[in-house]
Amino acid sequence: MRLTLFAATGGVGRQLLRQAVAAGHDVTAVVRDPNAFRGEVRTVRTDLLSADADVLREAVDGADAVLSGLGPRSRSEVGIVSAGTRRIVDAMLATTARRLVIISVAGIGLPPGGPRSLRERLLSGVAVAVMRKHYADVAAMETMLRTTCLDWTSVGVPLLSDDPPTGTYRTAVGRRLPKAYRLSRADAAHCMLATLDQPETVRRTIAVAY
Repeated sequence: MRLTLFAATGGVGRQLLRQAVAAGHDVTAVVRDPNAFRGEVRTVRTDLLSADADVLREAVDGADAVLSGLGPRSRSEVGIVSAGTRRIVDAMLATTARRLVIISVAGIGLPPGGPRSLRERLLSGVAVAVMRKHYADVAAMETMLRTTCLDWTSVGVPLLSDDPPTGTYRTAVGRRLPKAYRLSRADAAHCMLATLDQPETVRRTIAVAY
């Protein structure tokens, strides 16, 4: 497949890039630093939020799928998810590219599940208190995706680690996962790439965790 990757220098993005190349995909990475992947993939040098619209359109034009690991690296970048995704969506809508897979946060964009354990309630409460603005940003992104005609999938992940990939994890389409505490960035990327062959995930939010 011809894939375009956004946020390819981030934690999940680097895993997406590594696994996509290993699988033999034709990859274009949109990056601010063109030397980040020298000799590995085609790169488009630009900043997503300030890029010229023509540059973004050229980056996604002809792609079989566009994948984004976009997320804030610091509190000063809160808001980047919805704003950056809006720019990706606009670029895709101006081309023939239609398949979009994007990283999201566990539970956002999904209906409430059944009764949760005390640990789950406590963890959720702490996370919301610490990450309130980021969660609101991701929720805005999820809402925006539902207004588009793109074949999108958002992959909601829990706390991420740098552990090696296992290829073994639980997923749920359109519903929450119980005891969804952790996942490695490598397996988050693996799941995102796997959705490209899963038509049942189109226009759905899925949950993934160990």
